[in-house]
Amino acid sequence: MIGAFILLIILYALTQPLLKVFKSKYRWFDMDLMQKLFWYHVFFALVYYVTVMNSRSDSVSYFERPQYAYSSWWEAFQTGTLFIEFVGYPFINFFHFSYEMMMLLFSWMGFWGFVYFYIFFKENVKYKHYYEGYDLIMLFMFLPNMHYWTASLGKGSIIFFGMGMATYGLSKLKGRKLALIAGLAIVYYVRPHIFLFMGIAILVGLFTGKQDVPKYQKWLVLIGAAVALTLMYNTIISFVGLDSDNLVGSFDQFSSTRAYELSSANSGIDISNYPLIFKLFTFWYRPLFIDSPGFTGIVVSIENVFYLLLSYKLWEKGFLKFFKVSSSLVKMSAVLFIGTSLALGETLSNMGIIVRQKSMVMYYLLFIIITYLDYKKGLVASKKKNAADLQLAASPQN
Repeated sequence: MIGAFILLIILYALTQPLLKVFKSKYRWFDMDLMQKLFWYHVFFALVYYVTVMNSRSDSVSYFERPQYAYSSWWEAFQTGTLFIEFVGYPFINFFHFSYEMMMLLFSWMGFWGFVYFYIFFKENVKYKHYYEGYDLIMLFMFLPNMHYWTASLGKGSIIFFGMGMATYGLSKLKGRKLALIAGLAIVYYVRPHIFLFMGIAILVGLFTGKQDVPKYQKWLVLIGAAVALTLMYNTIISFVGLDSDNLVGSFDQFSSTRAYELSSANSGIDISNYPLIFKLFTFWYRPLFIDSPGFTGIVVSIENVFYLLLSYKLWEKGFLKFFKVSSSLVKMSAVLFIGTSLALGETLSNMGIIVRQKSMVMYYLLFIIITYLDYKKGLVASKKKNAADLQLAASPQN
């Protein structure tokens, strides 16, 4: 425990100059907010750690296996679970990190995912937006369920870090290609199927978005994605247990089997016979208060109600018009959110796993919502400006 306390001091000290680099680049970057976010995330790392003390989690095996399961570090360099053990191997075996120190280290990775998503939101949203008097982007950054599942030794923290980095890179592609590539590489090694969805989403966004992206950048990304997906196709398909010769049939069989297995676990719900829209609703907005009693269930339910209230905006008459003229980032977010939701919504039927898995993609839904609100504010501002210009033109002095 002393080692974890010392590591916390070191990580906090390392965080300060890195945050200052972002502050020097972006005047709107809120150092004070990021400091609070750091300690908020550490709090959830502590909450997760206390929870693990009472019920064993995968994080324990991620810490134990690198100590005996491999003859060398590179033996663990594979996709999925083994990649988490690959990342942890040198810290555990060379630097002798304790379990608490590894939990803190991976939590720190999760924190940087929030920093990247914060920048992504801020540089693509023009106006201030409030919910019950609170800045909406600030509320996004402090959603408790997002922090809980990204604050421990495991896939959740590192894939969130990778997705945040990739999204940050895509936001300003011209100057952040390395961030995009590095983020996508992390996503691929942790969850290859999510990498597939991200690759498709990026391509759709670039070629359908309304912003002026140079053609050479579009084709560069297209060629790179085509090569990457060709090389990684078999790995991605085999990772999720599908048959490359019969993708539709094998996915249907896989989803039915997976749903049955998970529904028989604790907190399982049988959604195999749900209509598709109900499966998606379950993935996005459940548990609600009647599903999950207890303090944790209430906290998660409050967050899901928040998602529901914001999602109501997407049913407004002007949303489709906005979406048609939206940027590549909005369309990328939509494809990634819907594609991942369809895949996971078909296979997950355990509440705990649903709550954990959806934390990967909910920021993309929130980005779509807030950019729509931004679009609406822009229309109002434009009308006011036009009215003011007409009034000025019609004044006697002119």
